[in-house]
Amino acid sequence: MAQDDPPEDVDNSTHWAELRTDLAEDRNIMAMERTFAGWMRTAFAAIGIGLGFKAVFGAFDPPWLAKAIATLFILAGGWLAITAQRRACHTLDKLSAHKFEAIPSPNFRVLAYAVAAGSLLLTAGLWVLNDGSLAG
Repeated sequence: MAQDDPPEDVDNSTHWAELRTDLAEDRNIMAMERTFAGWMRTAFAAIGIGLGFKAVFGAFDPPWLAKAIATLFILAGGWLAITAQRRACHTLDKLSAHKFEAIPSPNFRVLAYAVAAGSLLLTAGLWVLNDGSLAG
């Protein structure tokens, strides 16, 4: 935009270049946060597909096959959450915020490990429980 064009002063043009670089880095941080959110949505979708598969095909014969396929999706959701967290933290370590405050890395870790732990508990419950009682 015209109002954002640097003035003809050489000293000021360096300032403008640094400002634009700083703002670009802030945009990259925000893009990384949106990407993390997208990966977490995908993790939750995989867990939901696993639950849905077990619910729809619960009376599948042999019964262990439906549980195995559901387990695959649920554990994939947990793995996606951990992978997204590692990539987000790795990217965030390379960038530094200038005009905008980024989300701290531990929040990424807490969410990702909670989703992964939930998927492990859900998988254990899927295999151990049978209609609300312990499987025999």
